[in-house]
Amino acid sequence: MTHLSLRNPPGHVALAAAASALLALGLAAPAAAEPAPYQGSVRGQYTGVAEHGHSVTMRGEPFTTTATFNVHLDDSDQTLTTYCIDFRTGLVEDSRYREDQWENYPGQGDFAEPGKVHWILKNSYPVVDVADLEEEAEMARLTESEALTATQAAIWHFSNELDLERVDQSPELDDNVNAGNVTHLYNHLVDNAEDLPNEPGSALTVSPGQDAGLAGETIGEFTVETSAESIPVRLEAPDGVELVDAGSGEALDEVESGDTVAFSVPADADAGEAALVLETTAAVETGRLFKGEDTDNPTQTLITVQDSEIVVSEVATVAWDAAGGTPPVVEPTEEPSPSPVADEAAMPDRSGLALTGNAVAALVVAAVVAIAGGGTALFLARRRRAAAAD
Repeated sequence: MTHLSLRNPPGHVALAAAASALLALGLAAPAAAEPAPYQGSVRGQYTGVAEHGHSVTMRGEPFTTTATFNVHLDDSDQTLTTYCIDFRTGLVEDSRYREDQWENYPGQGDFAEPGKVHWILKNSYPVVDVADLEEEAEMARLTESEALTATQAAIWHFSNELDLERVDQSPELDDNVNAGNVTHLYNHLVDNAEDLPNEPGSALTVSPGQDAGLAGETIGEFTVETSAESIPVRLEAPDGVELVDAGSGEALDEVESGDTVAFSVPADADAGEAALVLETTAAVETGRLFKGEDTDNPTQTLITVQDSEIVVSEVATVAWDAAGGTPPVVEPTEEPSPSPVADEAAMPDRSGLALTGNAVAALVVAAVVAIAGGGTALFLARRRRAAAAD
């Protein structure tokens, strides 16, 4: 829903991206170092409206505007375009977002029928252009803003179980709205939507991010999920350490989505560490959910409009002691805190703060998600404990 919490415009906030993944084994990072990047999803920030639609009233709910929203990816010049799937939560300015699965939807109410929302995204505007929509819905003189409005209303029908009641001219747009066109396309989408069974996959995740063991063992079970066909393996490790299939033990030089891998460490190896570094170009696919990172200040949940090719990288790390020793204690990588906002002005309560009339102008703003660094990850070695006292 295109209402939001208000705060003074913070301007551009520089975001320093941490380029390295730490193995948390008691090794303190240098004082000036940034926190280790969160392992597991694309991240970014809302940067504004991509395209305005017209205003609608969903039955039993306040009047609101429609729009698609821009999500600027971390450490990238790329931007994702999204729709809203969370009608009853306001959109908080400059919010940071993280890619996640449908089952982790955090909004108010149920994400009622995600499979049908996915179908609408793939079969309506902007994936399908206006001319093709006119033909498929048997209508004429449909505008892009009308197509956007009908698409968003149909998404809310299946994400929040709401029905379109009224369509009005948007104060953001000069073109007059044909309410009949919006209603006709909305009905076409709702009536024809199919429940697509498969949720689009992650661009790239490796989980868990860390593990530990002893020399002579196969350490870890790291599961790779990616929309790329395959990714070459880059291993930063002492001689003799290999990346292997966790089931068969076969050495690997590339990985695919669904692979479960492990580190094979020779029995005579001294205590040490190793890192698997994966980097590739992959797609953030249509229908990926993006949720706000700040759980104390909830923001509207968004969903991607189109496939977007991006550069992604992930790191998985292991540490081991010599055979017969004690496996190092591994603490989970901490997620970074949201970036501070330049001006933390007092904010009014968002509940029920719908944009109406002239208040719509200049208020439609949102924050979206991004990618855990596009650059290569830097591997940091820990110090070995003294083997024996002199």
